[in-house]
Amino acid sequence: MDERYDVVVIGGGAGGLSGALTLARARRRVLVVDAGEPRNAPAGHVHNYLSREGTPPAELVAIGRGEVDSYGGRVVAGRVSAVHREDDGFRVELDGGASVRARRLLLATGLTDELPDIPGVAERWGSAVLHCPYCHGWEVRDRAVGVVARGTLGVHGALMWRQWTEDVVLFLHTGAEPTAEELEQLAARGVRIVRGEVAALDGSAAVRLASGEVVERDAVVVAPLFTANADLLSGLGATTVPLEMQGTVMGTHLPADPTGRTDVPGVWVAGNAGDLSAQVIVAAAEGLRAGAMINADLTAEDTRAAVAAKPSVAA
Repeated sequence: MDERYDVVVIGGGAGGLSGALTLARARRRVLVVDAGEPRNAPAGHVHNYLSREGTPPAELVAIGRGEVDSYGGRVVAGRVSAVHREDDGFRVELDGGASVRARRLLLATGLTDELPDIPGVAERWGSAVLHCPYCHGWEVRDRAVGVVARGTLGVHGALMWRQWTEDVVLFLHTGAEPTAEELEQLAARGVRIVRGEVAALDGSAAVRLASGEVVERDAVVVAPLFTANADLLSGLGATTVPLEMQGTVMGTHLPADPTGRTDVPGVWVAGNAGDLSAQVIVAAAEGLRAGAMINADLTAEDTRAAVAAKPSVAA
């Protein structure tokens, strides 16, 4: 499989497939390597994706793969084990010993949700345990929701979820004590505060405190630590950086300019690896934009090569 591609896309979610589709339609030779471990696998449906609202994630991926294939792109199941700089491009090694060469890379590997170490959270992740109101708020509207605080973001989260339901409880857990102003805001919106650490989740979504008190909820909101899946590029000099919100570290991401171009020459990023808050439709848009910019970069390189190869014409 020692083949050469214009672009190798690492990751076959919305961002990667959208970038690949753009490049394939630009008549670029493109390969998508997909490990088949989507972040949204626990979710039943994709939301806020215009014209695809409520589509199961696996169905959306299948549609995207078919579209990439229809324009001559190639999607393979596998895992990239290493990436090396080679001549004017990259060598991409795959599990099993195969490797391919690429002139450019698009990283669309997403992120890993590092969940709070609370018994019962991981088992309910994506069903009764949620994190994004825009992804799940409508589905738990008017129901009993609990928000488990982390750092300084508990109040922000509780006030956000209050838009979808009047029954919101803020569990301070290990989060910061609200300021006087925040206490006034919470009271004005009818958000109840429960102090004390959360020991576990029981039943469907009941919150059990270390004191033994149990607060019944229909859904529980937690704030994971979002860690970009970008270690593959560390050998090329790519470094993830922390992203903070209100003084609390939300996670790490791979910095890039507005087009998705990273600090590593020849490497672009799309989706959650570079944008921790990107929902599926945003990741797809970022893939389109990155794909277009990669094609423009390759076009400039092709033009320079053509000029250099053409015999000079005497004046």
